[in-house]
Amino acid sequence: MSGAVRAAPPRVVLVDDHGLFRSGVRAELGRQVEVVGEAEDVAPAIELIGRLVPDVVLLDVHLPGGGGQAVIAAVKKEHPDVRFLALSASDAPEDVIAVIRAGARGYVTKTISTADLADAITRVAGGDAVFSHRLAGFVLDAFAAAPSPEDVKPSFDPELDQLTSREREVLRLIAQGYTYKEIARELYISVKTVESHVSSVLRKLQLSSRHQLTRWAAERRLT
Repeated sequence: MSGAVRAAPPRVVLVDDHGLFRSGVRAELGRQVEVVGEAEDVAPAIELIGRLVPDVVLLDVHLPGGGGQAVIAAVKKEHPDVRFLALSASDAPEDVIAVIRAGARGYVTKTISTADLADAITRVAGGDAVFSHRLAGFVLDAFAAAPSPEDVKPSFDPELDQLTSREREVLRLIAQGYTYKEIARELYISVKTVESHVSSVLRKLQLSSRHQLTRWAAERRLT
């Protein structure tokens, strides 16, 4: 009896710092992909991916040890054929641009359906570039309009320079007394994305509260 041989499911490594989320993704995807490993931080992810060499790495953008871009940059040096698909709660422009510039083949948000996620993984494994519908047009526009890193002028404040342009916008609005919902409306992003930016800023500046953040911004006349 003849027939087409079904291709083996893509071998996938999940990288996300929330164990419950990883468990949910693994359970939802079932046998549509073969999850061969999981990691929750940058250094363990780099080691695991280098050892397993999966077809696709399903990668969160924000990780405790340096972010998804750090994982991609390290792995690409030794294993250029490993493909990365960003799966993030963030829909912030700078997050999308940074991870795609680093070498990811796609970017989808965590609101994606199980069927669409499985399809995205399979397509990325096959060499396609995949984006959530809302992000696809934005990615093209952003890359056409975004300045290169060489064009970005430093502020000569080492602490401020480590923040992205969007993180500075969020910081400025917080310093002006905006709520997270008001910031989301002002910048056309989700409240979860605002929260993600605030967490990132607090981590980078080694602060622990919104009050400290507001005082830090006021000292630098960012209000």
